[in-house]
Amino acid sequence: MTAFFSRSGRSCFRAAVFGVMLVLGVFFFSLSMVYAGGGQAYPNGAEAFMPGAAPPPGLTMINYFFWGHAEDFKDDNGDTAKHPNGKDLLNRVDAMGDLVRLIWISNYKFLGANYGQHFFAGLLYTGSNFKGPVSPDGSESFYDFNSPYFIYSPILLTWHLMQGRLHIATSLCDIYFPFDNEDENNITSVGRNFWTFEPVLAVTWMPTKAWEFSTKFMYDFNTRQNDYVSPFPVTADRTPGQEFHMDFNVSYMVIDNLRIGINGYYYQQVTDDDFGGVSDGFEPFFKEMEGWHSRALALGPGLFYQHKNMMFTLRYQHEFAVRNKPEMQNMWFKFIYVF
Repeated sequence: MTAFFSRSGRSCFRAAVFGVMLVLGVFFFSLSMVYAGGGQAYPNGAEAFMPGAAPPPGLTMINYFFWGHAEDFKDDNGDTAKHPNGKDLLNRVDAMGDLVRLIWISNYKFLGANYGQHFFAGLLYTGSNFKGPVSPDGSESFYDFNSPYFIYSPILLTWHLMQGRLHIATSLCDIYFPFDNEDENNITSVGRNFWTFEPVLAVTWMPTKAWEFSTKFMYDFNTRQNDYVSPFPVTADRTPGQEFHMDFNVSYMVIDNLRIGINGYYYQQVTDDDFGGVSDGFEPFFKEMEGWHSRALALGPGLFYQHKNMMFTLRYQHEFAVRNKPEMQNMWFKFIYVF
């Protein structure tokens, strides 16, 4: 023992410690590839056909059903992220959810627009499986079924202009109220413990009866997320970066009440995440992750059908140009009922 802690012994000891830290560094840096930046509160691609054309005064119910699947996780360079064992990081991710939205539009006018409010609530299931351990306890699979938040906007304004050819809807701020139910041991936790504030602008232009061009613009501001769930054996607090995202759609009416279209979305994290309260020795990993901005572009076909006061849409979306998140394939079914 004494000989080991001689000068040469201490050098060997430091070299051994450095070697262990190097191995752990490579391991944890690789696991940080699991990280997806931003708050990602809004389910990208939820809207497509005529989001700017708000319903008439009264109450409207919209039900969104969503299914998503991924078999590849993209890193900061857009390449397939690898596990330290040399395999691709991700085996599969599955998500399924149902969201109900209630829209109330009044006859009260403000700046030429009808005043209204809307409210969202829903349930979401997520399941993920990796090709190696990605958590401090060595787990490879994670599942959760929960309600992450409800969404409310007290100020919704809707315009119908140019004899029905131009429609605009804006929410001063969609507020995501978290249920503070995040699972601290689950990196795919559905529950949330931070707020999101999201101004919204949706525009629909119909130059003819047959053609429709729509987009919905959003920008997200997120509050502090305490005890962020990371793949490292430490706790950290995080303020997710700000995000710009938009849903879009182009459609053509082939026969009365039936449209076909191309829909999609673009998502881009704009500012860095900010980590704090990180345990000593892990700051470099979290500092590296702060600059990893998530991004995705998606495109796919869609169908729209209207029968009296009911509307139905069915859409598919495939993501491209993905950074720092799973590369998703999505299906949406939406039902609208105007009371």
